[in-house]
Amino acid sequence: MAWALGLAAAVLVLAGIAGFLWVNRLFEAPEATRVASLAAELGATRVMTVFAHPDDEQLANGLITSAKAGGAYVAQVTATRGEAGTQVPVVARQRDLGIIRHAEVLKNGFALGIDEQEVWDYPDGGVPEVPMEELVARVAEAMTRYRPDLVVTFWPASGATGHLDHMRMGLVAEQAIDRLRAGTGAYRGPRHIAYALTPPRAMAKLGGERGRFVVENQPAPTHAVPGNTASKLKGWEIHASQGDYVRRAYGVPARLLYLVWDKEFYAVRNLEEE
Repeated sequence: MAWALGLAAAVLVLAGIAGFLWVNRLFEAPEATRVASLAAELGATRVMTVFAHPDDEQLANGLITSAKAGGAYVAQVTATRGEAGTQVPVVARQRDLGIIRHAEVLKNGFALGIDEQEVWDYPDGGVPEVPMEELVARVAEAMTRYRPDLVVTFWPASGATGHLDHMRMGLVAEQAIDRLRAGTGAYRGPRHIAYALTPPRAMAKLGGERGRFVVENQPAPTHAVPGNTASKLKGWEIHASQGDYVRRAYGVPARLLYLVWDKEFYAVRNLEEE
């Protein structure tokens, strides 16, 4: 009887290991070049992120922290205060959520070492309705002030998660760069743009209809960087109103998810070669 129980336990352990390895492979992208720091790999000393919501920076946490560790300057633009988000858990009156999340992204930015942050007050969920010219002009002006040689944003056709605000801010960043490159000012835009992507295999297999949309509308990743799990877990503690977001969205605690989703993926364009 004892040997049978032992055998059953061994089978369960092996099944668990096999399951873990299967899931882990879903969060890999063999086609992507692995680098310790994307900023260092691209020779970038000034980085600027262009995102839509507080906590979007969590997707690029590893890129940001490795850039800072290498001595790069990092600036961040967040287009909305995230006031339309769902609280997980509830930490404040819903009407105060924009104030709360504004503070959370500033605090997390400080923890990440971000040098300058701007949190704008465009409507959460309504960015596509804002006049394009206004957004492009404002992002181009911010780029001119921060003078990044690497801009990090969303792929316009997929937004990493299919969120329309993400998609619009990715397009805005592209058009702002195009405007600067076509201009006559001293600063002519960044040398590289990096699009933050979600793991394509995992999204296709586990992400349902939205996941398939994302994969079908985003490029293959060109680079992978370590995700800095410790910093991401700290980030979710700081983003207290979204502290249980990972469990709600993916069905597992953040600490468990990041055992397999331990890399960040990017599609990089060298603008000087285009």
